[in-house]
Amino acid sequence: MNEQQLVSQIINEEWNQFQHTNNEGGRANCQGNKPMFQIMRASQFDTWPQPLLESYLSDLQAADASGRNLVTEKYARMMASTAPSIYQRDLEPYLPVLSEQRVAQQERIIAQQLAWARDFVNRYPRLGAGMRVLETAQDTEESTSFETYLRGELGTYSQRTLDLYQQFVNDLASKQENLTEQTVRNTVRLSGFDSLDEAEQAQ
Repeated sequence: MNEQQLVSQIINEEWNQFQHTNNEGGRANCQGNKPMFQIMRASQFDTWPQPLLESYLSDLQAADASGRNLVTEKYARMMASTAPSIYQRDLEPYLPVLSEQRVAQQERIIAQQLAWARDFVNRYPRLGAGMRVLETAQDTEESTSFETYLRGELGTYSQRTLDLYQQFVNDLASKQENLTEQTVRNTVRLSGFDSLDEAEQAQ
C-alpha cells in the first residue's frame, strides 16, 4: 500500500473502534460525524512517514485480532487526568501497565510537541483559540487538553510504533520543523483554505 492507502485504512480501523467506544455520558456527538473524524485524523496521519503508518496499522489490526480497542484505551487513559477517581477504580486495573522507562520516553515526546504547540498558538492565535487547551493542568471533566490527549494516544502505541514515532519527532526537531504547524496546515487545507494565513484571517 502507498501512504494514502495506509492513511485511509488506519482511519477506517480507528473509526470502527471508535464506534465501539462507550462514553460514560452516552454516545458522543463526534461518534456520528465521520467526515470531521476523517479530516482530523487524516491531518495527523498525512504528516507521518510510511514505516510509522505501517506499524500503527499493524497495532490496530493486532488489537482487533486480540479483542482490544485502542481508541477505548486512549480515552480511558485520558481519564487519569480528567476523572481520576473513576480512572483508578474502573479503568486502570484493565489497562496494560506502562513501565517507568516507557512513560519517560512518552514524556520526552510530549515535551517537544507541547513546545511546538505553544509556538504555533503564539504565531496563529486565532487558529490556536479553536484548538484544545494545551496543558494537562487545564483539564476539566468536560475539556481534555492537547497534552492529556497526546499522552493517552501515545500510551496505546506498541513499543515498535512509539520508537518510530520518537524517531519521526526527533527528525522534525533536528530540521527545526513544527509538527503542530504541519498538522493544522493539513486541517485547514482539507477544510477548503489555501494556507494557514488565509485560515487565520477567516477566524
